[in-house]
Amino acid sequence: MTIYVCTHKRADMPKDSVYLPLHVGRAAASDLGYPGDDTGDSISAKNYRYGELTGLYWIWKNSPEKDIVGLCHYRRFFLNASGEILSGEELARLMEAYDIVVSKEMDAKKPYLSYYNEAHDPAQQMLVRKALSELYPADVEVYDAVMAQPYYYYGNLCVTRRERLNAYSAWLFVIMSFVEERLDVSAYDAYHGRVYGFLSEQLLRVWIEREGLGVVNCPIGITQEKAETTEFKLAMRQLVKEGRFAEARGMYDEILKLRPDLALELSDIRGEIPVIGCVLYILHLEEEAGEKSGMYAYSKDLPELIAHYRRLSAIVEEKKENTRDAREYLKRTLVTDTALEVVRRNIIR
Repeated sequence: MTIYVCTHKRADMPKDSVYLPLHVGRAAASDLGYPGDDTGDSISAKNYRYGELTGLYWIWKNSPEKDIVGLCHYRRFFLNASGEILSGEELARLMEAYDIVVSKEMDAKKPYLSYYNEAHDPAQQMLVRKALSELYPADVEVYDAVMAQPYYYYGNLCVTRRERLNAYSAWLFVIMSFVEERLDVSAYDAYHGRVYGFLSEQLLRVWIEREGLGVVNCPIGITQEKAETTEFKLAMRQLVKEGRFAEARGMYDEILKLRPDLALELSDIRGEIPVIGCVLYILHLEEEAGEKSGMYAYSKDLPELIAHYRRLSAIVEEKKENTRDAREYLKRTLVTDTALEVVRRNIIR
């Protein structure tokens, strides 16, 4: 068994010897001292379009034959029930009972096709469906059914038997090549340019449904927050510190419209971004009302305001507003009726 840990930077690796770092995009990067995806039959130079799929391609075409293979990310790993990274022994036992390990199902709260097209160019999924209709017409019905569901697996993470990974890769990269030949990506920014990595996430689910595989869903542990998520929070913190609430709210909405992935639980590991949205809204309303007390009178530091908002949510959700401790806290922290009304409408813990 080998579980390849795709990475583009030096990172701490699991102690279990089944995990092996794989430097993806190595063809266009400085050497990290890890095995790279740029040897043999390789698409390493396309990493800026394919993301971790350049690693999957290399595993398919070049990696030593092992009974079980898998793909994780340098900061995302499958966990067991105790919250520890799955060991080789645990994965072997799962492979005796199931066909493939994938993430827990994520819920988009709407048909996945709508969810995807809100964040990406709709031409992409149109071309995927066209590819299937021409190359694998029997799969179109499965694709349509999967795209109508709200559920998806995350990040192309998977563990399965070698012959199954090979079959999936052969199917997937034919579709990707079809789309690549027809899709104009010249206007995409760096994030949206990683189009084939995005497309493949749901295609993994299509292929699993197509094959009727037995799936085990494992939670994914995050060893560190996505860099872009951290940068976004730092920008919000600075704008709040300077009292630029309208600008902060505008940036908040604009960035999340372009990068909804920043707010996913597997990027925003502390679940702070929805809370930041509520805090910004309260700050804006209190400023418009000319409140002399309120959140900004309590603190100008966003992390403190996040903790404060969560305390208010707990008080409201547990119906403790009239307890002595709660009344003292609300008075001491200068809470306005405006803030409490927003909290009541948006219980976030």
